Order: sequence, then structure tokens, then C-alpha cells
Amino acid sequence: MKFGVVTFPGSNCDQDMVYVLEKILNQSVYRLWHKEETLKGVDFVVLPGGFSYGDYLRSGAIAKHSPIMRQVINHANSGGYVLGICNGFQILTESGLLDGALLHNDNQKFICKNIHLKPTSIDTVLTKKLDRKKSYKIPIAHGEGRFFSSQETINKLKDNGQILFQYCDENGEISKSSNPNGSIENVAGICNQAKNVFGMMPHPERASDGDLANTDGLEIFESILSCLK
Repeated sequence: MKFGVVTFPGSNCDQDMVYVLEKILNQSVYRLWHKEETLKGVDFVVLPGGFSYGDYLRSGAIAKHSPIMRQVINHANSGGYVLGICNGFQILTESGLLDGALLHNDNQKFICKNIHLKPTSIDTVLTKKLDRKKSYKIPIAHGEGRFFSSQETINKLKDNGQILFQYCDENGEISKSSNPNGSIENVAGICNQAKNVFGMMPHPERASDGDLANTDGLEIFESILSCLK
């Protein structure tokens, strides 16, 4: 499996992602600069977290015009796999590869802390090998992470099994109190209808190393590898 990790001006989680994929999971990783016009033959593209272009206009709004994104969109539309985490998720919604939008957190503050996730969809490469009864502890770090869509869109996402994760408490209970940013239906991650493009606000790459005393996020990457090997 060949992974490509894209770096935009302002990305700050790209090296974390490279480290997890390359050093912990022993995968081939290609570093893709935003001005490049080729994906170098990778199988799986990752858009990492950060503040691409300083989050000017809206988070991800400028990054969608980077030359590399033309190739990412073509890759996705041809059935290739794409994962956007945090700012990467924002870029995917701005690019039209995923439904909805990421708005300012309802408390209007930047939030950086551990939260808990519950897998919702069970038929995607990210979630297929996860335990639906488990509450996964994964960090978040965002100011614009509140997922929003029309009711028609959220109903479609639910009907098609496109909701990947929902915010929950440590016992797996989904409630208003376990929602850190006001996301509709506690949505923490979604995929497209073809289930090859994925976006999530929490950072599994920051919970994938035993030295950090948390490897819950590693299970997401292991699910990907298990399903695509």
C-alpha cells in the first residue's frame, strides 16, 4: 500500500501522519507538496490537519485551489481512497468531495482535548474492523469543527451509512453533553456515498503511539490496512 501525505502552507500534522504510517505501520509514504501536479502513483491520499493558507476566507477554502487538489479530486472520482483529517476534512467539504460544511465551534473557542468517538458506519475501510461497542479516545484540536448540513443531507447520510463516527462519552453514550463543538447529530466524521472519501475532525494519528499512552487511533489505520491488503 502506497500512501501520499499532502503538505499545504500551514499544515502542521503532516509529519505526524508520515511518522505513524511509515515508522509505526511500516508503509510506503510519499510526501506530496501542494504545488505538485502528480500523486506519484499512490493508492491512498491523506490530507492532514493544520491551518492551510492561514485559514483565510474559510478553513480549506483556498487549499481547494492548490494544483495537487485537481489530482486528488480526479483520484477520488476514479474510486481512489482519500482521507481528510481536521483541516483535511474542511478541504474535502470545500472541494465538494464530501457533503456539509465545518462551521465555528458553538462556543466560538478553539478546542484542544481528548474526546470519545463511537463508530457508526460498519462497512467502510476505516470502521469495518472497529468495535461498535467501544468508545475510542481520540484528540481534537480545532476552532471550526462543527459539522453542519441541511436536514435532508443528514438524513441521506444516515440512510446511506455515511456517518463514520459520532461524539460520545467514555461509556459510548451519544448525547448533547458529549458533543464538544455542536455538530449536528454529534457527527465527528463522514464519507461519500461511494465510501472511498473520508473526513473526520479528531486526530487518530495523535493517538497511535504507545509513547503517548494512547493507541486507540491506531485501530483506525489498522482497519484500513486490513481491508485493503
